[in-house]
Amino acid sequence: MLNVTFLGAAQTTTGSMHLVEANGLRILLDCGIYQGHRKEAFERNRKMPVDPKTIDAVILSHAHIDHSGNLPTLARHGFRGKIYCTPATRDLCDVMLRDSAFLQQRDLEVVNKKRAKQGKNLFEPLYEIRDVDAIMRHFEPEPLKRGVDLGNGVTMLMHNAGHILGSAQIQLDVKSRDTGTHRRLLFSGDLGQPNQPIIRDYDLPQGADAIIIESTYADRYHPSAEDVQGRIKAFIEDIIQLKSKLIIPAFSVGRTQQLLYFLNRLQDAGRLPQVPIYVDSPLSTKATQIYASHRECYDQDASEILRQGIDPLKCPGLQFVESPEQSMALDRAKGPMVIIAASGMCEGGRVLHHLQSTIGDPRNIILFVGFQAESTLGRRIVEHAEEVKILGDTYPVGARVHTINALSAHADRGALSRWLDGVKENAKQLFAVHGEPDKVDAMVQLAKDRRLPKAIDPVPGQKFEI
Repeated sequence: MLNVTFLGAAQTTTGSMHLVEANGLRILLDCGIYQGHRKEAFERNRKMPVDPKTIDAVILSHAHIDHSGNLPTLARHGFRGKIYCTPATRDLCDVMLRDSAFLQQRDLEVVNKKRAKQGKNLFEPLYEIRDVDAIMRHFEPEPLKRGVDLGNGVTMLMHNAGHILGSAQIQLDVKSRDTGTHRRLLFSGDLGQPNQPIIRDYDLPQGADAIIIESTYADRYHPSAEDVQGRIKAFIEDIIQLKSKLIIPAFSVGRTQQLLYFLNRLQDAGRLPQVPIYVDSPLSTKATQIYASHRECYDQDASEILRQGIDPLKCPGLQFVESPEQSMALDRAKGPMVIIAASGMCEGGRVLHHLQSTIGDPRNIILFVGFQAESTLGRRIVEHAEEVKILGDTYPVGARVHTINALSAHADRGALSRWLDGVKENAKQLFAVHGEPDKVDAMVQLAKDRRLPKAIDPVPGQKFEI
């Protein structure tokens, strides 16, 4: 009646994809891109673990590329169903998937130029803009809390996940056509840390027989938001004194807007000297505009700031960089300045050029404000590699490297525990996903401590009956 096969983000954090088979329907929960070594990522993302032609629907938890980024590949290979998500997620995907296709093409031009000189085979983009155009026609946005009949006795309902704008938990209710019995599956998607800026906290849906829960930070607690503001303030005062640069690799959706909110609050309180702040990512600029247009997602604090006539996503000294020429000019300009640029894991985008020009200078600071997946450039820098390759060239790491985990939009151990306590009453099964092995183990132990009958850490390809 109801089966789940774990195809991605099992024992890892990237490539979220789970296949639900219910009453003859085949439904994908997310269709994310795998991020890691370039060659491995190309191969894994091209080889879809299911035939797109056999998929009836996709239900998308949110727009982050590790959850949505392989959707155009579905269109490229014959998917004909609908993609259900919230309106904000649809709007974000429209710009994020186009940006993904553009970055693939641009970065491959650089890489392939080197490979051609070396006599190596050239890489091809995973998908192109025309594939994004095709997949966007399949989107069917739905508001939170409204049931959607998918047919064959299967109903979908989305609840707020509190992770980024438009993020949702996915509830599937399946009624057996033979026996009339009912099963409810709850997929957490990515759960947000409560009390994070701008968006509302997660909901606590009831009555799930089985739970799929993310585990990104199941083994740790995040520091307070006040500590975050204090550290950002200290870093900026440092680069002002040294007339240097603060480079912040940041996800365009969610993390960039959080940073702007904190900078707004610091400057509004008179705690931060004015300094040039550049958001150098066309996608970040578009995403910030989408955040401004979906204020129905805002929490009480952000809504109150708006009522006071203050835009919480703006601050003195803030400039959005548009052209590549303006971006390259920042590399030649002297500090002090703050540059917030994508990608958050340093796997592409304009941040790579800023790292090339700043990573060797010990006066500069590289500040990571989000999770860095295994095998990414960001992870190598965070782990204090003595030298790193950026766009094929090797650079010594002389800049100071810092990490702030409290800006994470992922729930920490305490927030995951509170969510689980709020939804577990009827649950017979729990599946821990979206985490490295030690994090998944920690989530399984949390579930066992709460006496859930069956807590499982699936591996890719494993199938279970609900």
